[in-house]
Amino acid sequence: MNQVNRLFGVWTGVVFAFFYLPIAILIIFSFNESRLNIVWTGFTLEWYTSLWQDRGLVRTLQNSLIVATATTLLSVVLGTAGGWLLFRYRYRASTVLETLVFLPMIVPEVILGVSLLILFVTVGLRLGYTTIVISHVTFCFPFVMAAVQARLAGLDPSLEEAALDLGATPVQAFTKVIVPYLMPAIVSGALMAFTLSLDELIVTWFTASAGTRTMPLEIFGRVKKGLDPSLNAISTVFILVTVLAVFLTEALRRRNA
Repeated sequence: MNQVNRLFGVWTGVVFAFFYLPIAILIIFSFNESRLNIVWTGFTLEWYTSLWQDRGLVRTLQNSLIVATATTLLSVVLGTAGGWLLFRYRYRASTVLETLVFLPMIVPEVILGVSLLILFVTVGLRLGYTTIVISHVTFCFPFVMAAVQARLAGLDPSLEEAALDLGATPVQAFTKVIVPYLMPAIVSGALMAFTLSLDELIVTWFTASAGTRTMPLEIFGRVKKGLDPSLNAISTVFILVTVLAVFLTEALRRRNA
């Protein structure tokens, strides 16, 4: 039994090393003073300080924040409303509708990006912020809705009934009773949507214009040109932001449990 436990422990260590060792190396080499960034030559913060002097990176970072913020707001509204309506009103086609809503979460991103591009071209919508936000909301708001539905599974129906009995309208009961109850799930879903939108590359590649390039697109374009130590620095910043968002989401999830 001890040997089996040791074997599983070693296997777990190998899996974690496979996943996280490349990320650890990237973070370490973001402090490497060598411009070739192949051999460690010394510690420096130059690549981090130079990030804010790179107009291209700053502009794409602004684009990413604009898109992620708009995507998060729309995803929260649609995800919360969708989760509540499917919970509150059950009808014959609700299962089919719920399946269609969650489908973009599992569809390959290449297929999703191509299909959205064809849609935008067909309807004559020019590529830009609007098309990127629409694309991101398509696969982000189901995550918000999933979080809301999980929270609604533990809702006591008497809460809404009590509010209605005390004179509240259905809208007031929803905004003053249901929304506060759902707030931890809404915030958790919003953090997930913001992170997904901020990191998205493939779908954005199909739906962005030259003037609305996001940070992942900029990084991908520069990687193809050759080694750039500043990319290690900006990637490290992205990793830290993503990890922070994941920890906040997990903390909220445990608080809801």
